Amino acid sequence: MNIRRFFGKNAREALAQVKQALGDDAIIVANRSVNGGTEIMAMLETDIATTSGQSAVATSMDNSRSLLDFVTAKDQPRQAAPQATAAPAMPANAQAAEEAAVQESAIMDMLKQHNEQQEQAYQVATQTLEEKMMGMMQEMRQMRSHFETQMSAMTWQHHLQHSPAKSKVLSTLLSASFSAALSRQIAEKMPNHIDVNKAPMWAKEVITRNLHTLDDEDALLDRGGIYALVGPTGVGKTTTTAKLAARYVMKHGTQNLGLITTDSYRIGGYEQLRIYGKILGVMVHAVKDEEDLKIALNELKNKHMILVDTVGVSQRDQAVTEQLSMLSRADSPIQKLLCLNATSTGDTLTDVMRSYKKHDIAGCIVTKLDEAAAIGNVLDVLIRERKRLFYTTSGQRVPEDIEVADKQALVERVLTPHQASLPYQYLDEELPLVISSMMQTAAQEH
Repeated sequence: MNIRRFFGKNAREALAQVKQALGDDAIIVANRSVNGGTEIMAMLETDIATTSGQSAVATSMDNSRSLLDFVTAKDQPRQAAPQATAAPAMPANAQAAEEAAVQESAIMDMLKQHNEQQEQAYQVATQTLEEKMMGMMQEMRQMRSHFETQMSAMTWQHHLQHSPAKSKVLSTLLSASFSAALSRQIAEKMPNHIDVNKAPMWAKEVITRNLHTLDDEDALLDRGGIYALVGPTGVGKTTTTAKLAARYVMKHGTQNLGLITTDSYRIGGYEQLRIYGKILGVMVHAVKDEEDLKIALNELKNKHMILVDTVGVSQRDQAVTEQLSMLSRADSPIQKLLCLNATSTGDTLTDVMRSYKKHDIAGCIVTKLDEAAAIGNVLDVLIRERKRLFYTTSGQRVPEDIEVADKQALVERVLTPHQASLPYQYLDEELPLVISSMMQTAAQEH
């Protein structure tokens, strides 16, 4: 007999070697697991000597197991070999080995499915643990924030008790709608020798010194150029454009003034400016896109001053970037004047300024000054962002209700004691907690 040994990493690989070497008529004599894989002993049926006959084959097969037994019960103890009186075992062939390989594949699939289920269960458990950890971290952050606020309040309380002048400045500025950040910064820089009764006057001087306004309107009008009024919806850009046009006409006449509007969205937007232009004797050019703007500017290139009224959109709208980019790509340089509504809250004005200032704002115009009960919020934004204030408006009349910004008058108005509404005035004992809470909120937003 010519018995050959085949070795593979698994039973399937070893059986493939048997089939390749001996063909489908191969007889599996023995198979067993060895270190590193599976060993199979096989031979050809034609190699069996007739003299040894069935006894030799039976003896060999008695000492072996089928591949199916090997796969399904390889961890079970090997049974004792049957006695010679048992019926002779049928020789295994390649077809039986293939069936065993299929059985092994099914077992492997079951193991793979089991592992996937275990992995899924592990991922669910991990996600649940992460969610719990995130919840704990959030609670810890809230506790830390609360602790820091309380500690800051205690610090400020101690600080203000020993400095009544600073306490007076803080109370005055906060009641006038200035932000906690600017109010604290001004109070901290106040010299210790300032008397409490002179503290408000000292604060006025500081605010006046840091509020930048238009130095000379005549120089602005004489210099000329292209100015585009930008800002959110409803801030009064169209009316302000007409007011500026009227001021220019009063000084230089109508022949050197050009008017352009990009407001093709608002119903009556173009018509409103056209009416103002008709009164002034100035033609209004309506543009829809960048190409129209270039054409209009080319037609007006000989004008000394050109005013552009833009469409109003929310400061959070993508159209803000698109519109300002269109102005920036014009062939001639266009200076942008941001219109700020004096009646808006400090948070809203800060949001507006944040959206527009990255597009190179030349200056600002504060509108609706007559409707605002307190104007500390808008002055606060101008000071913190270091933007120059050109004009203020207070009404609908053209051109009466527009003035060159007067910082002395503005600061006097904002810090006059009777202007602050009683419900919005802070008591001395309330200041530490108010300051610390505002500072903590500002730090979290930043």
